[in-house]
Amino acid sequence: MKSKILNALLIVTSLFGYLEWSGNSHTFLFQAEAEILYKLFTSPTSVVHPFILLPLIGQILLLITLFQKSPSKILTYISISGLGLLLGFMFVIGIISQNYKIILSTIPFLMVVVATVINFRISK
Repeated sequence: MKSKILNALLIVTSLFGYLEWSGNSHTFLFQAEAEILYKLFTSPTSVVHPFILLPLIGQILLLITLFQKSPSKILTYISISGLGLLLGFMFVIGIISQNYKIILSTIPFLMVVVATVINFRISK
């Protein structure tokens, strides 16, 4: 049960990543994801990019683990890798640009990742 809660938290915390670029442009990942899902059905070629597809696939795999009796470690680790690619990169960008909003938006996800990995290692 703890693994399912952690996987659900991974999904939720991944949605609240904050992006900011070129002055006044900014968005949360859940807003960007809604636009991506819309474009996926209207113009699929416009969303074909690794930084778009890998995190999206990661979230879908995490959603699948929520419906399993016992969440798969392999699917969870693959999902963490896909989402971690984007959110980890955002964290590094936040540090480099000294943007505390980006840093603070990614820390919850990174903390849940650490808790999930520890949980899976303990529950061998």
